[in-house]
Amino acid sequence: MTKLLEDAINKVRELPEAEQDEAAEMLLSVASKQAGPVQLDDETRAAVHEGREQARRGEFVSDQDMAAFFKRHGVKRSGV
Repeated sequence: MTKLLEDAINKVRELPEAEQDEAAEMLLSVASKQAGPVQLDDETRAAVHEGREQARRGEFVSDQDMAAFFKRHGVKRSGV
């Protein structure tokens, strides 16, 4: 295991359980790129469908809401 990956995993261990699961899903997704397409469960498939419908209707979150989300979660936006 590389030092960077070890540091990242140690940092994720400090997160709440739900955020740990989200990080694990992302890591598993990266690790399974060689395995082919991911099979979506019904709940995820419905959420994707709803998101696409919202986009078709032009229902997007405001820039202010996104900025607040990024700030709340400590995300630093580069190049903006």
